[in-house]
Amino acid sequence: MPESVLAPRVEVRVIDPRLHQWGLPRYQSEQAAALDLRACLDNPLILHPQAPAQLIPSGIAVYIGHDHVAAMVLPRSGLGHKQGLVLGNSVGLIDADYTAEVLISAWNRSAPGSEPIVITPGERIAQLLFVPVVRPALTLVESFSAETVRGSGGFGSTGTGREH
Repeated sequence: MPESVLAPRVEVRVIDPRLHQWGLPRYQSEQAAALDLRACLDNPLILHPQAPAQLIPSGIAVYIGHDHVAAMVLPRSGLGHKQGLVLGNSVGLIDADYTAEVLISAWNRSAPGSEPIVITPGERIAQLLFVPVVRPALTLVESFSAETVRGSGGFGSTGTGREH
């Protein structure tokens, strides 16, 4: 497929050669939005409920190289819902000029006393989603050029009658 704004070429460097056995990042279905990332660990990792987040290597580095594209590391839905595995930073942002290994911040959000989560080497634990980036030119102003109905209603003001 030729490179386009909607499908730019992104370079992927394999850092952990075990990915060739386990499976390189790929879309798991024809219409999947994100690539699965694997836990490139030497031994199983036990995440206890509410313990500090752990950084897990993905075994890859990417070079996006397009200022209109970024990548986001997201949790896998099933692991978060069924086991409590989420990302320690909610979403990891990979800028277009970042070329170090993609790391996954994993956290067990389950209640204290729940079973720990065991992450095994090669397990698919996160997703990498490429997204468009808009970088607007910022203009400093003393007042805005237009007024809105909401105006300066503030955080949480919509639907409360305080918009005006």
